[in-house]
This record gives sequence, structure tokens and C-alpha cells, in this order.
Amino acid sequence: MLLTAGIASASGLPIATGTAPEATASGGPPSAIILSGRRNVMANHAVRFRGRVTPGGSRAVVVQVGGRKLRAHTRADGSYKLRWHAPSSGVYRARATVTGTSVRSHRLTVNAFRPAEASYYGPGLYGGVLACGGTLSPGRQGVANKTLPCGSRVTLRYHGRTVTVPVIDRGPYAGNREYDLTAATRAKLGFPSTGTVLTTR
Repeated sequence: MLLTAGIASASGLPIATGTAPEATASGGPPSAIILSGRRNVMANHAVRFRGRVTPGGSRAVVVQVGGRKLRAHTRADGSYKLRWHAPSSGVYRARATVTGTSVRSHRLTVNAFRPAEASYYGPGLYGGVLACGGTLSPGRQGVANKTLPCGSRVTLRYHGRTVTVPVIDRGPYAGNREYDLTAATRAKLGFPSTGTVLTTR
């Protein structure tokens, strides 16, 4: 069962300033640009970016994300909108720039998720040695995975809760499950014994 509950907007409004070499006829040189949008989406779904350049006026804007450059022109009030499709699961960084200037926004992180079967482990195994080093304890956060390199950061989401944890062990080796969550990771997500999580990896 695909769980997409909790994929919702959590827009920030980061602002960065800079010095523009040229002025526009409508509002003078730009001093700041805002970039906002959905931070958590499903892979292959559309992400709608929006923002504003101040002062207002007609300007060219470029948003770099996922190796692409998306171009737009602002309206008279300085606002702009763009659409982008996350090509696959992963963590993407987006940043907007006013063309021909050094004015750019702070980075906006977009998590693109896919569903993965998961379970949890811990009780009865505490004190045991982990494949990636260290020992398993009730408070240890992380996941077991058969192929991802040790230490890889994985962002998981379940019913609106999100955590980013490292790969600390190998497994699971039962059924078609991709992840074994530690008890601490399970508690952070409010995850049951088995089910489907959303993952960026």
C-alpha cells in the first residue's frame, strides 16, 4: 500500500542579498530574491516554485535544481512561478538567481520520495555488533540496508513525520523489505512493526 499521507507544503521564505550591476527601468537594481515551494514531494511529481524579487519590475530569473536551469520572468510586482518535475527519488537543492546579477536566494531543499517496504528491529539484539561499526542500543538512530554504503544518509517519511538517519547495519533479510528501522528511528516516525515508508534513496 502506497502511503502518501503527510506530503504537504512547508514553504520557507529564505532571502539573500547582493549587489546588482545594472538597474531595470521599472524598479532600480534588485536587492533580494525569495524562493519557496514544497519541500516534500513524491518522485516524478511536479514541484511548483514561486518567489519574488525586490524591488518589483520585469526581470529574468533562473532557478537551478537537479542539474537543470529553469527560466522565468517576473511580473510587475516582482513575483514569479516555475514548475519542475523531480526525476527520481533523492534530495535536491534549489536556488534562484536574478540573471546578470549576484543576487540569489538561499538554498531550498526538496525531498523527493518513493515508497519502500520496511520493518524494525532491536529488542533482543541490543549490545550486538553492527555491520557498520558500533553496537545496537535502544537509543541508536539509523537503518539497516543491504546495499547502501555505511554512513549513507537516508531521509524517511511516514504520515507527516520525517527523519534523516544513517545506514548503520545490513539487512533486512526477510520478505521484500528494503529497510530495518532501529527502535529509536521507528519511534521518531511513529512507524508500526512493518509497513511502507517513503524514502529518498
